Amino acid sequence: MGYYEKDTALELAAKFNTTNPFEIAERLNVHVFYQNLDPSIMGFYKYNKKNQYICINENLSINEQIVTCSHELGHCKMHKHVNTPFLRANTFLSVDKFERQANLFAVELLLPDEDWHAYAKEFKTIDAISHHTGIPKELLLLKYQKSVCCYT
Repeated sequence: MGYYEKDTALELAAKFNTTNPFEIAERLNVHVFYQNLDPSIMGFYKYNKKNQYICINENLSINEQIVTCSHELGHCKMHKHVNTPFLRANTFLSVDKFERQANLFAVELLLPDEDWHAYAKEFKTIDAISHHTGIPKELLLLKYQKSVCCYT
């Protein structure tokens, strides 16, 4: 095991025998829908009256939709009752920690360690792994930094 975000992602992947965030969301009864959102918004998570929703910008590429769904699923599992838009608009609290955790969850769900190690040997650079997997290099860098921090 590793750290909270990784453990949470691996637990879900094992429970549902998939790393597909859309399948996991469906099995968790999280409603995923698409809307034409502002280009600056990839998606968001909403909890309302015991219902959970993930909204994804319909203008994103398929890879971006997968990463966004994974990220928002991280919020769903780790920050169920946290309203980050409200916190951003109405408080001085930073939401950076929540966003970083959701990013770590997403990359751990989408790129298990065995694939990560195989790709690292084959492709040699974060940019090449990103190009091959469709996972943004910023998320891959988080995985790398966490692996160096936790396992050295």
